[in-house]
Amino acid sequence: MVCRMKIVITGGKGMLGRTLQQILKDHTLIVADLPEVDITDMDLLDDFIAGCRPDVVIHTAAMTAVDRCESEVDLAYRINELGSRNVAAVCKKYHSRLMAISTDYVFDGNKSTPYSEFDNATGGATVYGQSKFAGEKAVQQLCPEALILRTSWLYGSGGPSFVHTMVDLACQGKALKVVSDQWGNPTSALEVARKIRLLLEHPELRGVFHLTCEGGTNWFEFALEIFKLTGLNPVVTPCSTGEFPRPAPRPANSQLEKVRLKQSGLAPMMHWREALNEFVNIEFGNKKRLMSQIL
Repeated sequence: MVCRMKIVITGGKGMLGRTLQQILKDHTLIVADLPEVDITDMDLLDDFIAGCRPDVVIHTAAMTAVDRCESEVDLAYRINELGSRNVAAVCKKYHSRLMAISTDYVFDGNKSTPYSEFDNATGGATVYGQSKFAGEKAVQQLCPEALILRTSWLYGSGGPSFVHTMVDLACQGKALKVVSDQWGNPTSALEVARKIRLLLEHPELRGVFHLTCEGGTNWFEFALEIFKLTGLNPVVTPCSTGEFPRPAPRPANSQLEKVRLKQSGLAPMMHWREALNEFVNIEFGNKKRLMSQIL
C-alpha cells in the first residue's frame, strides 16, 4: 500500500483528470487547471508548484482537439510542447515525480501490427501528434526519470468521447455511418487511472509505458458494441476514412502494445470489451432500458 502523497493533476478538470480525482481520493490532490493555473506561464506555474511542493505531478493538460491543432499550430505547440517543458522544469526544480500523459498520435499509423514502446515515434502526420511528441522529448530531456504514459481512444465519465457521441446520436434517431478502416484500442479512463495508481507504487519505474485496454478493433465495431451494451438499435453502416476527410489525417493503425507493463511484472490492462461494459453500467446504468425504448 502506497503512502499518502501530495499529487498535483494538471488539466484536472478534464475527463482523465476528473477520473484520477475519483481513483486517487485517498491522497492529497491539488487540481491545476485554467484559469487559475496556466502551464504555458512559467512564472505562474513555478509559484504554484513552489507553494504546494507535490510529491507527484500527473500532467494531463493538453490541447487534444486534433483538427483544431491543424489550424492553430502555434497554440498547439505552446500548450503541448512548451507547457510540457514548463511542467518538466518545475518538477525537476522541486524534486517532484512526473507522470506525463501522451498519445498514440506520436506514431505515423502505417504499421500493420500494434506499436510497442520500443518502436520509433516520429510525431506522425498531424500537428497534434508532432506537438505531443515534442512535449515527450522535452520531458525526457529535463526529467529522464519521468514516466510518459501513452493512451488512445479514451472515454470516461461525463465525456466528451466517442461513446457519448454515439449514444447521443442514436437517441436522436439518426442513421449513422462509422469508419471501419481505422484500428485502435478503445480505452477506459477509469482503467488508465487505476494503472496510474499502481504505477505510483513503483517509484523505480521510468520511461515510456503504453496504457491502453487490451484487444484491438475499429470504430465501426466499437460503435456496434456500444449499441449492444446500451440496448440502442440505430441504423449504422460502415464506411471508409476517405468518405469523411478531416483537416488532420487519422492514423490507420493506433493499436498500442503494452510491452513495458509485461516486463515490469504489472497486471495487464482490462480487455476493451470488459472495460466498456463496466463503463456503460456505471455511466448509463438503468438508463439502458429507457434508451432502448426511445427507438
